[in-house]
Amino acid sequence: MDLSEIRREYTKDGLRSADLPESPFELFSKWMEQTRNAELIDPTAMVVATVDDSGQPFQRIVLLKRFDENGFVFFTNLESRKAQHIQNNSKVNLLFPWHSIERQVAICGEAEQLSSTEVLKYFLSRPKESQIAAWVSDQSSKLSARQALEIKFKEMKAKFSKGEVPLPKFWGGYIVRPSSIEFWQGGEHRLHDRFLYSKETVEANEIWKIDRLAP
Repeated sequence: MDLSEIRREYTKDGLRSADLPESPFELFSKWMEQTRNAELIDPTAMVVATVDDSGQPFQRIVLLKRFDENGFVFFTNLESRKAQHIQNNSKVNLLFPWHSIERQVAICGEAEQLSSTEVLKYFLSRPKESQIAAWVSDQSSKLSARQALEIKFKEMKAKFSKGEVPLPKFWGGYIVRPSSIEFWQGGEHRLHDRFLYSKETVEANEIWKIDRLAP
């Protein structure tokens, strides 16, 4: 299988310095809205990269649940592999690969565990079967067969058939507080537009420095 000839031109749009707001969150919000309007499948899907004790990187896709000037929020099992990595090294990387509209956003930052109040508020907003699924999956652990997972789901569904599903102690979330956010826009002839927002402290005030990067 020869993959070397697979290529295409990026011609949808450009990104210029004059188009950049002072805050990367303003640009991210605009891009997220445009991504949703373009009806991409899973527009909130993002790759979360963590590193284990040996320095081995791991990546997986999770869903962004909210964002604001403080950071980017996702939820997960606190006993999962990613959570174990974050406990030992809170530095993570997020990537939004919006290929069909020729854009990417890459975020470097530190993950901070959310309060139980914030977690409970989101947990109660989930569909009941999703709440039950949180109880069923011992995330990242080895399974003998899928059937074992399905049997456990049925058991928990029967257990919580009446009344609310309680929040598992091992289920929570993180906010990733960014130190840098890079916006990538595909360009013709591989002359892509890349802008890096980096957080800096100037006279006790935090500001975002903007640099254009070579493609």
